[in-house]
Formats: sequence, C-alpha cells, structure tokens
Amino acid sequence: MSSLMLAVLLSLVSAVAYAAGAIMQEHVAAATPARPYAPLHHAGWWFAVALNGFGALLHVVALAYGPLSLVQPLGALTIVFALPMAALFVRRKAGATAWRGALMATVGLAGLLALAGDAGSHTLGTGQRGVLAAATLGAIALIFLVAQTIHRPVLRSVLLAAAAGVAFGIASVFTKTVAMSWEWARPLVQWPTLALIGLLAIGGLLLSQASYRGAGLAAPLATVTVVNPVVAAAVGITMFGEGFRYGALGTVLAIGFGALATSGLILLTTERLSAGRKGDPSAESAAPQELLAELDPDAGPVEQTVVLGPSAGPQPRTPLVSERDAARPEVGEGVDVGTVPRTRTNLEVEMRSRAVAGGP
Repeated sequence: MSSLMLAVLLSLVSAVAYAAGAIMQEHVAAATPARPYAPLHHAGWWFAVALNGFGALLHVVALAYGPLSLVQPLGALTIVFALPMAALFVRRKAGATAWRGALMATVGLAGLLALAGDAGSHTLGTGQRGVLAAATLGAIALIFLVAQTIHRPVLRSVLLAAAAGVAFGIASVFTKTVAMSWEWARPLVQWPTLALIGLLAIGGLLLSQASYRGAGLAAPLATVTVVNPVVAAAVGITMFGEGFRYGALGTVLAIGFGALATSGLILLTTERLSAGRKGDPSAESAAPQELLAELDPDAGPVEQTVVLGPSAGPQPRTPLVSERDAARPEVGEGVDVGTVPRTRTNLEVEMRSRAVAGGP
C-alpha cells in the first residue's frame, strides 16, 4: 500500500471516529444540566473524549504520510458520516434542508481544498511558530468573548464551533510541522510545539462540547468541519508557500467553492433556528395563563399543584372551594395548606394564596 493510500484510509477512519464523538457529545449536552463541569460526571463524555482522541491520533498519522491539502479536506467527510449515524444510533433524523446544507458545505469544502497545491517540504521556523501561536490564541479568545455576549443559542454555538475549528486547524498545521521536522535524536527540541498542540486540542474539544448545547448536531459540526480545513489551508498558502492549482482559473473556482460551502452552512444554521422556534416551550407554558385572564379578568392567580414525582411538573388548575375550609383555621398570611382531595401516586402539596373561607 502506498503512503498516499494509507493517508486516505486513515483519514476516512478518523472522520468516522470524529462523527461518533460528535454524536456522543451532543447526547451528553442534552442529558446533563447546564452547570460547569457537569459533563465530566457523565461516562458518555469520556467515551466521546476517547473517540475524539482516537480520531486525532489517526489524523496525526495521516498527516505524516500525506499532504496537508489532501488530509484536511477528507476531514469534511465527518459531517457526511455524522448525519446518517445520528439517524441510525440516536434516532434523530435531519430534515431535507439539513441534508442539502450538509451536501453543499461538503462539496464546496472538498472542491475548495482540492484546488490547493502540494505542501512540498516547507516547515515553519521558530519565529513563525511564535507569531502563529500568538495570533491563534488571540483570535480564539476574541471569538469566545464575543460568543458570551450572544443570547441566541444557535448563533452562540456557531461562534464557539468556529473557535474550535480554528484551534483544530492550527493544531493540524503545527502537527504537520512537527512531523516534517522531527528528529529522533533530539525529541525534546519539539516539546514547546507539542505542548501548544495539546493546548489547542484540549481547548478545541471543550469549545466544541460547549457548541453542541442548544444548537443540535448539524450547525456546530458543519462549522467545525468548514473552519478547520479552511484555516489550515489559509496558513498553508500564506506561510508554507502553497497556492491554488490552475492559476487564475483555480482562484475563481476556489471563490465559487467557498461561496457554496458558506451557503450550505447558512442552510444548516437556518434549519436549526427554525426547529428551535417550533420547539420553544416558553410560548406554550404562558398560553393557559393568558387564556384564563381573557376569560375572567377579575380572577386571581391560578393555583399551582406541585407534584413530587416523575410523572409531571407544576399543573395549573382552577381554584376549588371546599366546605372543609370553613372549619380550618387560616395559616400565616392568608395561606391555606391542606391535602389534595383526590387520590394520586405522588406526594402533592396544595397552597392557596387567597383568604380562607371562615377566616378573619
């Protein structure tokens, strides 16, 4: 097997591992409360970490055997594998818009990066590595701070995913640099770059985990899949001396493929925004209160029955008037506490905020 074919095979398996890890991350984000470090207590999160680590290891080996302009575009297959895998394993089917967006983003990205020339034997010097590291960390910090000011979950998730894509893309650039300049006789020479790769990989993992909360799988994964190789290719063109094939025609084609990938990402984001509006529970929870106010403007607040059990949450109901209230003294400031006059399997506490019949 040639080194090129080995790089392709490793890249394909790496894309499958990344897709499985993304699906598991989304499941953990939906199953854990919105508290710091909550995913760390979920076994599924560590399984996702293992999958991402396995995919990263295969990606590193692929970079050692194949050019950056080939290995990075194959990472776009992650989103192609993720949608059918999500439908198969977690029974989450993507809509037609998501499929069109995923296809457009994948085709556009693959075409854009397929036009990149060979990486050759260029590598980064010590000064270039320092400049690139400072610019990368600054850009990631800026994107993260901007994301904290966004209140729409999908837009915030896309920004966090973009920061993760930058981290992963630059980590691949430094990985390629280490692979090209590695010397077994002096392995400690590369330790600053290796430490930076570890920092970017961990930061990208945490940012991608945060991006899956509130936006589902499609939009954040598409953002990471697009930003990651685009950033790597941009660095390859500006700092490794790479360029687009076919001269001016290749540049025009690259612009077209970039527009296609961007359109696909917009479709994916729009699909998630529409799904989020349809599934917003806040409007539904306010409807009974508004309807009761329209029917009886003079009525007081609706009593809430608090159910302690797995069957349901607070259930609004109309006030009940019982003759037993007259014989019962008033408790506190107009609060009547008593048992609920019906048989239920859960422990219930009924509280009335009005004055009790027979009270002062």
